[in-house]
Amino acid sequence: MKLTLYFAPMTCALVPFITLTEAGADFEVQAINTRAGGNRTPEFLKLNPKHKVPVLVIDGEPLTENVALQVWINRQFPKAKLLPADSKQEIKAISLMAFFASGIHPKLTPNARPENYCDLPGSEESVKRVANKLLFEDLKVIDDLLAGREWFFPHFTACDAYFFWCFKRAISFKLDVSDFRNCTAHHERMRGRPAVQKVLAYEKKLQDEYARAA
Repeated sequence: MKLTLYFAPMTCALVPFITLTEAGADFEVQAINTRAGGNRTPEFLKLNPKHKVPVLVIDGEPLTENVALQVWINRQFPKAKLLPADSKQEIKAISLMAFFASGIHPKLTPNARPENYCDLPGSEESVKRVANKLLFEDLKVIDDLLAGREWFFPHFTACDAYFFWCFKRAISFKLDVSDFRNCTAHHERMRGRPAVQKVLAYEKKLQDEYARAA
């Protein structure tokens, strides 16, 4: 089986990059410079007309959307235990990842591209302010969920990888997340995992390369 992950720095493609690495999968990484329009080329649009990463190409067939990717990776690499083995807990994990995808992620994006949410001149800060109010409500839910826990489930799962990216992205926008102590502690635990350190080092390398080329 040949696997190729299309990845761009600072995007949620970090999530399958982490879980594939945690699983010990044999895969290639195809770096995409989204700031230079690498996700808008005809070649990339053939793989994903939604012009988004991640894309995981499996024996020539592209699979998109992070929740689906995590389910697929778990099924292919069951020994990694990327989702709970119990069926009820597995569904809860998928539900939680869906919340990250449809609830938290869209409230992060206005910090990067507020113009996509309102074209009224001078509205950028208002768009960010409203989005971040809703974002912080969601982070409070997760902070409460993580109280007294090391991971979302009794062991590390794809949920931890997904939320790590969400919280990392919030930090990158210099938002004051100091009230979310459990989220912060979870973030630090994630940064201590060897797979995460490896992926972050690769991401930093790409960012430096793209910065030099700009």
